[in-house]
Amino acid sequence: MTTRTCIIVEDQPPAQRILKTFIEDIKSLELVGTFGEPTAVLDFLKSNQVDLMFLDIHLPKISGLDLLKIIPNSPHVILTTAFSDYALESYELNVVDYLLKPFSFQRFVQAVAKVPFANNTPGQAAEGEPSEGLKNEVFIKTGYDYTKIVISEIEYIKSDADYTEIVTGGKKRISSEPLRHWEELLDQNSFIRIHKSYIVNTSKILKVSGNRVYLENGEILPIGRAYKDNFSSRFLK
Repeated sequence: MTTRTCIIVEDQPPAQRILKTFIEDIKSLELVGTFGEPTAVLDFLKSNQVDLMFLDIHLPKISGLDLLKIIPNSPHVILTTAFSDYALESYELNVVDYLLKPFSFQRFVQAVAKVPFANNTPGQAAEGEPSEGLKNEVFIKTGYDYTKIVISEIEYIKSDADYTEIVTGGKKRISSEPLRHWEELLDQNSFIRIHKSYIVNTSKILKVSGNRVYLENGEILPIGRAYKDNFSSRFLK
């Protein structure tokens, strides 16, 4: 596994702690510095080369965006901010991703998976290298812990009020993320939304009859009228 060095540029200690915890949980990242103000970052980067920088936009004296404009040979950058107003400007600066606080561990891993390897420009996938992170597994936060779930083993995901149930191997895992989060996150070649409350893993479907999907585990899920045409065109060929 290729290890990439990273630094945190964030002036708020609670946000620093969250980033440090997330970074520690990703074996491919090595944290080599944490900075609370911009000038220290500039001095550090003059004599040190890093692969990735987690950069807060609101910093003392100079904004993260302005800092990014004056850093020569900047490392890849993932911006972190509590405000969505700067999204367009940030992408014009060719950042890898834009994390809107508060962000989940899953969203963090998704951003890190976009970081190219050496000899690749920001925003491009590393040729010949598989993306890391959410392609094979996902982490569900349960209390203070994170439980790993293998994506290919997910049978279906159900929306229930303010949370979602992820069903795998007959077990239900609770996630605070909405169904739309999973719809955007999962591989659309393998997972499809069939109802306002359900996303199903197509490899777990045994048969389709009328407006119902029959799964290998014996469960039967409804197909919503608004989703039937898309499901039929993509899956019933």
